[in-house]
This record gives sequence, structure tokens and C-alpha cells, in this order.
Amino acid sequence: MLAGLVLGGATAAQAVQPDEVLKDPALEHRARDISSGLRCLVCQNQSIDDSDAPLAKDLRLIVRERLKAGDTNQGVEDYVVNRYGEFVLLRPVLALHTVLLWLTPLLAVLLGGFGIWRLSRRKAPAPERGLSAAEEADVAALLRRE
Repeated sequence: MLAGLVLGGATAAQAVQPDEVLKDPALEHRARDISSGLRCLVCQNQSIDDSDAPLAKDLRLIVRERLKAGDTNQGVEDYVVNRYGEFVLLRPVLALHTVLLWLTPLLAVLLGGFGIWRLSRRKAPAPERGLSAAEEADVAALLRRE
């Protein structure tokens, strides 16, 4: 298991190729910070930092080019979002058009809690009432006639 963790970490770190790494450590750190929040559009469940897909490499290069051009971290992210859409963000923004996305888990929990509350408030079925002595006598009389 430890070997799997070590190898898993090594493959994620190897996605960024040596020729992509910036010479300035501060810029490289910023590039890694930005690219860890951008989704690989091919893999869709990995950041571009973790993906070996050619498109992820292109996105990493765009991030580094924008940083070298003097863009801020937010400027680089805005550039990539304008080019590829908000889907490229691993952490979606909280805005009017994404409210449903953010509220769906809360609504699911609330609806589940309401359903459990309603089930717990149900009345237990009334116990079956036995026949009275008079009714048992009537049934016995009817059975004897047949």
C-alpha cells in the first residue's frame, strides 16, 4: 500500500515535464498553484498539473506564458476561463448561474431529513381488536347451522 502511495504521488508529479518548468521558482510556484485549480478537459477529474494529456500540457504552457507576460494569478485564471469556459475550474465560482450547483447538496440533505422526520411521525397501525363475547357467540351460532 505504501508503494502504491509513493508511485501514485510520483506519477502525479511527473505530469509537468522538465521542459515546462520555469526558471524562476516564484513564478513556477504560482504556475503550480494556478494549474492545480484548473481541470483537464480531457480527463475531467484531474487538474492539469496531474494530467499527462496533450491538452493539459498546452494549458500548463498557457499558464506559464501568461505568468511570464506579467499577468496576476487571477488574470491568468480569467484568461483560461474566457477561453475554455467555467468548466475548466475545479472549484466552481459561487454566482447566480451556479447557485443550484452549490445548493443541490444542501437541498438533498434537507429533503432527506424531512422524509425521515415524516416517516418517524407516522402513527403506528391500530392493534387488531379481538371479537367480543357476543360476537364470538354469534359466529359460533352461525357455524353450527352449517
